[in-house]
Amino acid sequence: MGTSMRAPMETSPETTSHAVLAQGLTKRYGTTRALDDFDLTVPRGTVQGLLGPNGAGKTTAVRILSTLLRPDGGRALVAGHDVTGDPRRVRRHIGLVGQHPAVDEVVTGRRNLILFGRLFHLDRRRAARRADELLEQFGLVEAADRGVRQYSGGMRRRLDLAVSMILAPDVLFLDEPTTGLDPRGRNEVWEAVRSLLAGGTAVLLTTQYLDEADKLADRIAVLDRGRKIADDTPDRLKRELGGDRIEIVVRDAVDLPRVVEVLARVADSAGEPVLDREERRVTAPVDDRVAALTNVARTCQDEGIAIEDIGVRRPTLDEVFLRLTGRSAREPNRPGAGSDRPHPSSRTSAAPVEEGIRP
Repeated sequence: MGTSMRAPMETSPETTSHAVLAQGLTKRYGTTRALDDFDLTVPRGTVQGLLGPNGAGKTTAVRILSTLLRPDGGRALVAGHDVTGDPRRVRRHIGLVGQHPAVDEVVTGRRNLILFGRLFHLDRRRAARRADELLEQFGLVEAADRGVRQYSGGMRRRLDLAVSMILAPDVLFLDEPTTGLDPRGRNEVWEAVRSLLAGGTAVLLTTQYLDEADKLADRIAVLDRGRKIADDTPDRLKRELGGDRIEIVVRDAVDLPRVVEVLARVADSAGEPVLDREERRVTAPVDDRVAALTNVARTCQDEGIAIEDIGVRRPTLDEVFLRLTGRSAREPNRPGAGSDRPHPSSRTSAAPVEEGIRP
């Protein structure tokens, strides 16, 4: 069955001022829409987060915008070039880091960078010089001449990012770059990503870790079953849920209904309490954090409710996602609903080999 595509998007000062501009992108697999009328605008030098569970359409969006997959409908410009009308030129301006490290574990970190530099048509001297620059930028100088198999997960990911930056791309796609890393490794990757922004690179980050998006992203688009259901700054998304929230974890789940009643009665609540039976947790928005905390703690004590933890905090992006979709971001989509097809390759790409380097 053939595809129905619009004409290539015309460039203008408005379109070229953005690193990524997508309008109405659609991708179908049989009767399933992995991406459904997807719009996205990413200014230069910013981090755009794409949030959603497995199967939400995040990887499909990245594959289309990085020219690895042709959409069935819609248009997109990346670094000012049409992804379907001029994919080779797009590839000169982008880097891509997939979900799994793609570096060669047999050779050293320095040798990896030089090899990729040569693949991108740098001469030996320029490839070696660029390797040294990237090793310094990503904090890998001391480990430069060790085999990559000796690297920690975070170090391998930083090397993966360094490879993607050999040609200093205008747009860097990071598809769940910290999957499987421990907290230290994730922090190492976050610091490396932040260092890229100073050079004007725009980053499109897909992730299931909402704290990661909260720390890194200037804006966040939430996808669910192939459709974009929200797009705003992290702070504004959280403010939609209200201000402070009181949170109580009880020792015995049998007390959860009583805590819900207490919160509804004495917490000066600005909304209905939310119950999480699995975590034995009840949360509710409050207007006066100090008064609410004092009143609820005293009432629970008077009524003999054993509290394991109590506190007042700001809303989280996980709560935003739960409100928008009715489920946690950690829950996968139901089978057949907007599922992403498997990625054909996990190799890191900064430009096609045949294209050479950008002037």
